[in-house]
Amino acid sequence: MRSTTFALKPLALAAALAVVTPAFAQDTATTTAAPAEATLSEVRVLGTAVEELRQAPGVSVITQEDIQRRPPANDIADLIRTQPGVNLTGASSSGAFGNNRQIDLRGMGPENTLILVDGKPVQSRNAVKMGRNGERDTRGDTNWVPADSIERIEVIRGPAAARYGSGSAGGVINIITKKPTDRISGSVTTYFGLPEHSEEGDTQRLGFNFTGPLSEVLSFRLYGNVARTDADSASLNAAASGVNSTATTVPPAGREGVRNRDVNALLRWDLTPRQVLEFEMGHSRQGNIYAGERLISATGSALISSLVGAETNITQRQTASLAHRGKWDIGDSRLLFQYEKTRRSNYPVGNGGSSEGSITETGSMITSNLENYFLNGELNTPLKLGGLDQVLTSGFEARYEKLDDPGAMALAASNTNGTGGFVPGLGTGTRSGQSDATTFAFFLEDNIEITTPFILTPGVRFDHHDQFGNNWSPSLNASYTLTPEITLKGGVARAFKAPNLYQANPNYLYYTMGMGCPDNYGNLGAGCYIQGNSDLQAETSVNKEIGIAYSSRGWDAGITYFRNDYKNKIHADMFDQGTPTLGGASQVFRWVNAAKAVVQGFEGNFNVPILGESGSRLKLLNNFTYMIENKNKTTDQPLSIIPRYTINSTLDWRATEKLSAQATATFYGRQKPRSLTVSGATSTGTQTNVRGSYAVYGVGLNYEFNKNYRAGFGVNNLFDKRLFRADVAGGDGALTYNEPGRAYYVTFTGSF
Repeated sequence: MRSTTFALKPLALAAALAVVTPAFAQDTATTTAAPAEATLSEVRVLGTAVEELRQAPGVSVITQEDIQRRPPANDIADLIRTQPGVNLTGASSSGAFGNNRQIDLRGMGPENTLILVDGKPVQSRNAVKMGRNGERDTRGDTNWVPADSIERIEVIRGPAAARYGSGSAGGVINIITKKPTDRISGSVTTYFGLPEHSEEGDTQRLGFNFTGPLSEVLSFRLYGNVARTDADSASLNAAASGVNSTATTVPPAGREGVRNRDVNALLRWDLTPRQVLEFEMGHSRQGNIYAGERLISATGSALISSLVGAETNITQRQTASLAHRGKWDIGDSRLLFQYEKTRRSNYPVGNGGSSEGSITETGSMITSNLENYFLNGELNTPLKLGGLDQVLTSGFEARYEKLDDPGAMALAASNTNGTGGFVPGLGTGTRSGQSDATTFAFFLEDNIEITTPFILTPGVRFDHHDQFGNNWSPSLNASYTLTPEITLKGGVARAFKAPNLYQANPNYLYYTMGMGCPDNYGNLGAGCYIQGNSDLQAETSVNKEIGIAYSSRGWDAGITYFRNDYKNKIHADMFDQGTPTLGGASQVFRWVNAAKAVVQGFEGNFNVPILGESGSRLKLLNNFTYMIENKNKTTDQPLSIIPRYTINSTLDWRATEKLSAQATATFYGRQKPRSLTVSGATSTGTQTNVRGSYAVYGVGLNYEFNKNYRAGFGVNNLFDKRLFRADVAGGDGALTYNEPGRAYYVTFTGSF
């Protein structure tokens, strides 16, 4: 492992340069003010590159009003999933941890979805170890900001997301929080969700948001949240799986519960009318409520049964950040720094054999610590070059991540059952659970008005990873206004994802005693290992999209074709690696860059005004996603198990100024499982089960008593369409998750 001090020196240098840059810009503006002012006066006002990319066909926005009118029970992923191109899936196509579903953009999988809060990356799920099929026992990173503290959510898919660097090959979810206001104000929101079926968990949450000025130049914002969603009953999936809940057996787990505690404070200092400094600190705690989840075993054990309803893992996230925004004669600047620390504590789980992924003891928890440092700066400069109006964005980024997970390195590198298996190059003693990585990046984007209807946005990003070398991410996006109502848009970009700190660590091992060895390389007597690989290359994806949109007097329609050609996908399918290394009677496989993949499909929307000007009283909102293919081209296996199509429809009625109502419907197409098991054998019997198409409906009412009080009531899954999980890891094909039944909710907000 490299020295932490050495790794942080470049970040310190970059920070110093970043602090100097705005000052230099200010000095330059002072000494050359007259010429600059004369030049800039000739430039027609254009948006920045990022503002233009927010209009790309693969971008949609969830507003504060959307959140209020369709409140999520706890995790905002429930609302984000209603956008085109978005699904909820497990972290792999194996079906493992199937109810811990996360945001999956355009079928690229949760690991290729980058979560941001106010432009700052959220990396907490990376503190959870990755299993040999790519799964993590995590709910993801969309539940760190309470719904009532969010101003809007930007869902960025396709080429527009490539500017955000590693992990954005599928897309980006940018959660924008509410900002300080110029008067003292606040709100308190309560939410109660009650399922009709007692086997399903209910939800209670209470959140507050206070904001206002402290002086003429200082203002603040403070928000907090307390929430609890109970776990599903251990017997929920008994009938579907044929496994009864007893003292020694547990059916496949339903949805895990969670306890949330969040607090966040932001102090804003208006240094001058053109410069703002913001300091922010936050702390969140999420503790699970165990529902019997495990990776492999079909029936469970007495230990698993005894833990149902207990808190078996705790994730704590702490952040501190500093942001500066300035307006200068040469343009607008932004500088961000964030420190993020995640502590994941859990009872020890097995790393191999039949106990893999299952809790093995409860004496004490083990803790992984993940620290992330993030520095980002950019300058937007209006220019006129070659007679063309444009806005040039130039910027840099630095990331440093450090992980210490001793529990993930607990598996012995040599076999103790007398069969003589071992991993060449690893000793028999304790191995370090520490690893780290540093990345530097520079990027340029230019928003150019070629002609009045034709906007071109070229860009390039260069990343240097201290372990995996250099990566170039060029991009080109364009928009052409055919008529005032019709616009043609498209783009192409090269995105990438660096290997994570588990995949790249040779000390990290998984082991199967023999039953999990690949079909084409059977057990030689001492089982099979999977080892981290420091020689991996970054995954890359060339993302393309083209779409046409129509908008006039409340009518909105559009369709977009997208295609991602994915190279060097990192996986650990042992059957696809060729001849393994021998360690005595053990076979040693590694994480490898062995696969190409393709993802392609269509997204679209069709909104119809029915009553009132432009549908102001009554309108029908629709969006859809249709997946043509989503597969590993080498093995022909899906990257993730997602519906063939998804249609989201909302009938939105503004009955009066105070009363509004919504009727919602979501239609899901069939979901097909892997045709090969994780060992490479042909799937047979229940392993080939397809989850058929189905629909979920809902209704909601919202009433504003006055400007200070509002309430909402609704019914989710109105017609009680329930789906059950039949196995834990692909034993029943695509039947990997639960769709909860009818549930009622009520929410109330008081504000001042």
